[in-house]
Amino acid sequence: MFVHIEIIESNPHLRSLLGWHLQQVGHTVHLASGSQQGQEVFQQRHPDLVVLDLDLSEGNGLELCRWLHFQQQALILVLSAHSDETDVVTALRSGADDYLAKPFGMQEFLARVEVLTRRCRPFLPSILNLGEIQVDLVQRRVVVRNVPVDLTPQEFSLLYVLTQMGGTPLSRQELLRRAWPESIDNPRTVDTHILSLRKKIELDPQQPRLIQTVRNVGYRLHLEPLNGRYSANGGKPNPRPKAAKPSHIVV
Repeated sequence: MFVHIEIIESNPHLRSLLGWHLQQVGHTVHLASGSQQGQEVFQQRHPDLVVLDLDLSEGNGLELCRWLHFQQQALILVLSAHSDETDVVTALRSGADDYLAKPFGMQEFLARVEVLTRRCRPFLPSILNLGEIQVDLVQRRVVVRNVPVDLTPQEFSLLYVLTQMGGTPLSRQELLRRAWPESIDNPRTVDTHILSLRKKIELDPQQPRLIQTVRNVGYRLHLEPLNGRYSANGGKPNPRPKAAKPSHIVV
C-alpha cells in the first residue's frame, strides 16, 4: 500500500537517501530538516507516517515526537543513534510506534515502514451511500434519488479520487495528478469538471453540499449526510477510510 510519508532528518544525505528508496517502492515523500519545518510540513501535507530522527540538530526530537503523537494523525517511526533500552522505552512512551537504531540496513528500514503502513490500509466499500447519492465504485455507476446519472469517464475518475480521501481536501494540482490519465498543467480544467459534476450529482448545484470548495486549497467530498461515515453496500456504516496516495517526492 502506498502512503504519504514525511521524513524529518537533519542529515541531508540520509534524508535524501531514505526519501529516494521510499519513492522507489511507490510512496509519496515529504522532506524536512528540523523540528519547525517538520511541524510546518506535517500541518500542510497530513502524512500517514512520519520517519523522525530523534537526534535533530535543531530542536528536541522527543518533544517533536510527543507533539506528533498528540496530533493523532500519523504513525511514527523513530530513528536514533542511541540503542540503549532506556532510550527505546522513552521514545515509545513519547508516542513512537517503532524504533530503529542507527546504523541500520535499508532493507530493514523498508520492512519496518511496510509493517507500519499495513495499519493505514483502508477498508474501501464497493458501494458508497452518501445521503440520496449512491456511488458504485466497481461498476462505475452513480444514482441520485434512485435515478441513474450518466458521468463521463473523466468525471467519474474525479469523483472516485475524492471518495478515496475520506473528506480530506485536495488541491487542483493534486487532483490533476491523481484523476487525469495524462499530464495537464491547467488547474482550471479541474474547476470545469467539478462544475459539470456538481450539475449532475448535487441536489442543488448552486449550493453544493457533497463536493465542497475549500478556500485556498481545492475541493473535498463532504460526508456529513452520514455523520462522517460511509455506508457500504446499502447497509451497515463503516469507519471513514484513510486514503492511499500516489507517489512523488515533495521537498
